[in-house]
Amino acid sequence: MAKKSWIERNKRKQKTVEKYAAIRAALKANRDYEGLAQLPRDASPTRLINRCQQSGRRRGFIRRFRLSRIAFRELASQGMIPGVTKSSW
Repeated sequence: MAKKSWIERNKRKQKTVEKYAAIRAALKANRDYEGLAQLPRDASPTRLINRCQQSGRRRGFIRRFRLSRIAFRELASQGMIPGVTKSSW
């Protein structure tokens, strides 16, 4: 489990990105890069980190399921993820 402070920091960044999304789009359309530089750093969507919904882990993240590889394997083994089966050949 990730530290709660890291998870909360990422949530705060998400709110900041949503708050400044329209302003960023307008500044980019006008090619006003000086105005973009005046916005907070956390307003950029590239500063967001993909985190597992279950554990908060950021490494080994599977985008399609929004889970880390460890949480995905546990849930898939239990049959909790529909359409996912263990491969065999």
